[in-house]
Order: sequence, then C-alpha cells, then structure tokens
Amino acid sequence: MLHLKLPVAVLILVSSSVDPPCPSAIMKFSLVAALVVVLAIGCESGSLVKRDIPAEIETLTKYFQDAIETVKSHELISQAQGYLEEGKTQITPLTDKIQEHAEKIQEQMKPFVSDIEKQVRPMADNLQAQFMPLVDKMQAQFKPLADDLQAQMEQLFQTVVDQTKALLPPQ
Repeated sequence: MLHLKLPVAVLILVSSSVDPPCPSAIMKFSLVAALVVVLAIGCESGSLVKRDIPAEIETLTKYFQDAIETVKSHELISQAQGYLEEGKTQITPLTDKIQEHAEKIQEQMKPFVSDIEKQVRPMADNLQAQFMPLVDKMQAQFKPLADDLQAQMEQLFQTVVDQTKALLPPQ
C-alpha cells in the first residue's frame, strides 16, 4: 500500500510547479523520479519474486545520468548561443551609432583643423626664416673646425699606421 501512495505524492509535488523547467528543476525531477522508481522496485521486490535490484538500480541510475548530461549539454550550448546572438544584436546598433557619431565629429572638426593650420603655417614659416640664418652661421663656423678635426684624425691615423709598420719585421 505504501508503494501506491508514494508515486501519487511525488506526482502531486512535481505537477504543482507552474514555471518552465530549468536545468536544476529537471535534475531534481530526474532524481525524484529515480527515487520513486527505486522505492517502487524495493516495495515490489518484498511482495513479489526476488529480483536483481542492484543491477536494475545501476541501469536506471546510468540511464538518468545520461539523460541529465544530454539535457545539460544541449541546453547549455543553446543558452550560450542565445546569449551570444542577443549580445550581437544589442551591440550592432550601438557600433553603428558610434561610427556615425565619429564621422559627424570628424566632419565638424575639419574646419577647426584647417583654421588652426592656416594660423600655424605662417608662424612656422616665420620661425624657419628666422632660424635658417642662425643655422647657416653656425654651420659656417663649425665647418672649419670639422675640417681641422678631420685633418688631425687623418694625420693621427697615418702616424699609427707608420709606427705599426716600423714594428713589423722586414720582409
């Protein structure tokens, strides 16, 4: 009599949920269903012929574990794909708006940049005109010094070569 009341109570508990099943609810339902089957088999085995209960429990456990893993893997994959698609649909309009705003800002900045360039160009030309005589004057002063340094270095190199040849044995 116990085995008849237990499945009815489990069905009442399981059928009372209104929300769509989530992975944890499916897992709980599967565990409850496995428990009901095990209890039913246990109650039945006492009154009927003895069965190989551990083998049946092992088979049922494996069946429910495989079913749970299949549900989890398919559900997780589809849920992840759904999240990715949802994110993509949300980001695409935002990206388009950002691109549109960037183009508007660039168009608005063009007159300012050209005005700044028009104002800076004469100053840069003036600065270059003022510095070029200074650069030319400095170059004129350093050229004789550089030429003198080059001549001294060539003379030093020739001296080192001559002294090295003097140290070598005659051939």
